[in-house]
Amino acid sequence: MITETDDVAQALDDAGSRWPGDRANRRKLLQHLLKAGHLAIRAEREEQFAKRQAAVAQSSGLFTDVYDENYLSQLREDWPE
Repeated sequence: MITETDDVAQALDDAGSRWPGDRANRRKLLQHLLKAGHLAIRAEREEQFAKRQAAVAQSSGLFTDVYDENYLSQLREDWPE
């Protein structure tokens, strides 16, 4: 159950403009809003993931010449066993 606050009422009224066939059915409008919001969240998450992947791909291999081939082995020589 959702209380129809002023913000919720405004969102439902705006949804009625988006889905005029369901304008008189507040429950149906709420379902539309939930689905649209969910799809927007998923799209945003996928976009953020794609941006992170692009950043990783873009930076991949940029620092291959910074460390010697045996860097990790040399670093680990100082570690206690």
